[in-house]
Amino acid sequence: MTDSRIPTVRLGADGPEVGVQGLGCMGMSFAYGPADAKESRAALERALELGVTLYDTAEGYGDGDNERFLSPFFKAHRDDVVIATKFGVRVPAGDRTKRVIRGDAPYVRQAVEGSLRRLDVDVIDLYYMHRRDVNVPIEETVGAMAELVGEGKVKHLGLSEVTADELRAAQAVHPIAAVQSEWSLFSRDIETNVVPAARELGVALVPYSPLGRGFLAGSFSNAEKDLTDGDVRRTMPRFQGDNAATNATLLEPIRTVAAAHGASPAQIALAWVQQRADVHGLAVAQIPGTTKRHRVEENAAATTILLTEDELAALEPIASKVAGTRYPDMRFASAGRE
Repeated sequence: MTDSRIPTVRLGADGPEVGVQGLGCMGMSFAYGPADAKESRAALERALELGVTLYDTAEGYGDGDNERFLSPFFKAHRDDVVIATKFGVRVPAGDRTKRVIRGDAPYVRQAVEGSLRRLDVDVIDLYYMHRRDVNVPIEETVGAMAELVGEGKVKHLGLSEVTADELRAAQAVHPIAAVQSEWSLFSRDIETNVVPAARELGVALVPYSPLGRGFLAGSFSNAEKDLTDGDVRRTMPRFQGDNAATNATLLEPIRTVAAAHGASPAQIALAWVQQRADVHGLAVAQIPGTTKRHRVEENAAATTILLTEDELAALEPIASKVAGTRYPDMRFASAGRE
């Protein structure tokens, strides 16, 4: 079976060239309830066949379990994949609503050694600060990360959920290839300050949860009842009670546009994110997450969809009507500190 591969984009001025769509791997072993390991591995292989080369994980996804799960795939395809992992957020086993955040220099060094060991690689292609430790100057955190580049343990640096000012301060210490933040038809807060700063500095955007953690795909008839007890989305305001009911009504214009293209709502949501690259004049490589081969194929096919001005206008009001915040505690997101 022959497939055309998705287009590519460069992350930062001197960063890696990757497919315009990567793969968020968290759900393969963490956060969203049980996943079929065999199907997840098949999804990884299928993604690579389609030109998906950026694979995203983190030390905090199941206390390193996600990195361990991905290691055999990375080892089998080391020259063809761009490995992105993150440090600085740990989730206590007894309470998945809690976060322990560290950005001090000793921890940065400790964390990279752990990730290198679990991934079983000599170097990490893109190493992110997962969340900002507000008790540590960002210059200290990025300075420690820069030392890892000098030592050959990391190739490129990234930041996740930082403010525009934090991005500028980090860039003054060492070139930043990419900023990872939530960006979707439901979540557009980064467009106010972070996106203009990234464009100004030549930093790429790597949007996570471009499908609103599945909500924009129309995956839930009842967001609360359809989620398993172990699913972290049950703790998120947008998936709860009246908020979830309100947000479900916002999908109608997405379905209308999807019908016009013979596409799924998920594909329209992904096409919308992809077109933000042209709207804002910066490189964008989004990382929708899935554990299934057919979703990988569906997501990759969205790279061929071009939305019209009228369709974009119909989708424009959605974000302003969303009920509930992205997280129970928005201090962990850039919008909570801007």
